[in-house]
Amino acid sequence: MSKEFAFSIKSIRFDENYHPSDNTRITTNFANLARGESRKENLLNTLRMMNNRFNDLADWDNPNGDRYSVELDIVSVDLDVEGKGSAFPVIEILKTNIVDHKTNQRIEGIVGNNFSSYVRDYDFSVLLLEHNKNKNGFSMPEGFGDLHGKLFQYFVNSSIYKENFSKAPVICLSVSSSKTYHRTENHHPILGVEYRQDEFSSTDQYFDKMGLKVRYFMPKNSAAPFAFYFRGDLLNDYTNLELISTISTMETFQRIYRPEIYNANSAAGKVYQPRLTNQDHSFTQIVYDREERSQLAVEQGKFTEEKFIKPYKAILEQWAASYAV
Repeated sequence: MSKEFAFSIKSIRFDENYHPSDNTRITTNFANLARGESRKENLLNTLRMMNNRFNDLADWDNPNGDRYSVELDIVSVDLDVEGKGSAFPVIEILKTNIVDHKTNQRIEGIVGNNFSSYVRDYDFSVLLLEHNKNKNGFSMPEGFGDLHGKLFQYFVNSSIYKENFSKAPVICLSVSSSKTYHRTENHHPILGVEYRQDEFSSTDQYFDKMGLKVRYFMPKNSAAPFAFYFRGDLLNDYTNLELISTISTMETFQRIYRPEIYNANSAAGKVYQPRLTNQDHSFTQIVYDREERSQLAVEQGKFTEEKFIKPYKAILEQWAASYAV
């Protein structure tokens, strides 16, 4: 029988008044936008882009393109390993809600969307780098991502998750710039045209250990496909509005952070390889420090090693060995 860990959940609204909390990963999409001189302008422009994209996709019974708006809550998940009140922030995700201004309804959206994790920073920016430091080729350490994957599944299967969220998470990320994607004949009315690729990326493999499958879709008027990570049936477990809430939210962030791919001036063709060197793209009017983000991933990975991995090493290893997914 594996040890029981205690999760706690906090949430904060992402709006024009958002200020990152002290224990938020400062590389996270929303936290990066909410600092500096352009803070409020960044936030307002980001929310405007999301709402415009939502109404663009939800175009039925919406003649003026302003029927809906999206509300975002940043959900932070803390884990108390020893049960002594000392919690470590293990996961940060986004929860969407949809406001229908025609019916004055507030409709629950999807949880997940963006995915942020200190432990993932440790895995990719500390453990993986150390493992490959003095090697000629590139390889993964044995059991890479096992602990993180089990912690995530433990959270999604927990009573606290089920008390707060009615459906399994969907996480929407950029496609990998190291892989080639091929357009298929499959077309979904909201997700758009499906793409496939021959080989999983390291991110795909990592999310597989989190119990999440992946499919790639390019919605209408998008420049490139997205990677959708999910449990169950992506196409049938969620409503059209739920799927649109994820697309509009994550496409907005990706247009800001990956303009070479998602704000490209021409859309992906039948065979597509994403390139961060693509010069034929436009910038949004939103200020974002991409270089700072990559530097901080290493710092935050080391922080995780010092405050979580090393102090609780024996407990975590014993728990992971006995926890059956």
